[in-house]
Amino acid sequence: MTWSFTDNAAAFRAVAAEHLAADPARNTAVLTLVDGAGRLGWWTEADGTVTGVLVVARPGVPVFGAVTEEAARALALPGGLPDGEEPTEARGETAAVEAYAEATGRPWTPIVRMRLFRLGEPVPPDPAPAGTARLATGADVPLVAAWTGEYARAVGEEPAEDYTGFVTERISEGRLWLWEGPDGRPVSMAAVSRTTEGQVRVHLVHTPPAERGRGYAAGVTEAVGRAALDAGAAQVLLFTDLANPTSNALYQRLGYRPVTDHLRVAFTGLTR
Repeated sequence: MTWSFTDNAAAFRAVAAEHLAADPARNTAVLTLVDGAGRLGWWTEADGTVTGVLVVARPGVPVFGAVTEEAARALALPGGLPDGEEPTEARGETAAVEAYAEATGRPWTPIVRMRLFRLGEPVPPDPAPAGTARLATGADVPLVAAWTGEYARAVGEEPAEDYTGFVTERISEGRLWLWEGPDGRPVSMAAVSRTTEGQVRVHLVHTPPAERGRGYAAGVTEAVGRAALDAGAAQVLLFTDLANPTSNALYQRLGYRPVTDHLRVAFTGLTR
């Protein structure tokens, strides 16, 4: 039983295809990062079966897909991460991340606890917000790029200097929606990932502070999820911060149901 790594996405998909396809929801983080990741890993049992996957999103940061606690602990052994990297963070399902963090023998602290949801039968917001949803266009790039920076700060990430390319890609592929208020101004946004193994993930749900409390986020989230289903996605997923009861309640009212809990941790100090 061992971890293997490659920087070749095609080779990774070939060896881990059955495991990825068996539960694309639990593997969503890996599936949405695989083509832009540095290192891709898979856990092989004694009989040759792949039962775990991960992405090393950046040096020292493993992002677990569906993986056993045994495999997670094995990654913490000396030489577990590629190139002898020392972990700085870890992300994935709570049980796997906690098993890995404890096995490293290093001090660690939770950064955020998340819950993965899957859309069942879409439920329109009630009451319905004023306005309507529409696909973003090239003319919206400057506004959406600015909102993306606001979103990054709101979720505790360090904003990039320029999100123009990031949002242009999503807009050109028809993956970013806006909610227009009654006066025709964009007041909220949401996007979806590319469809991979039949699943997409809703992200970038953001309403500027001045526009909140009017149901716009519910409207655009419902619209983008329904559009993904209409386009053929078998599963529409999203993550929520468990520290935000408002968003957790909102998404459940829209028809989302819990799948599994996730955890992101940071490692601090020296090995214990």
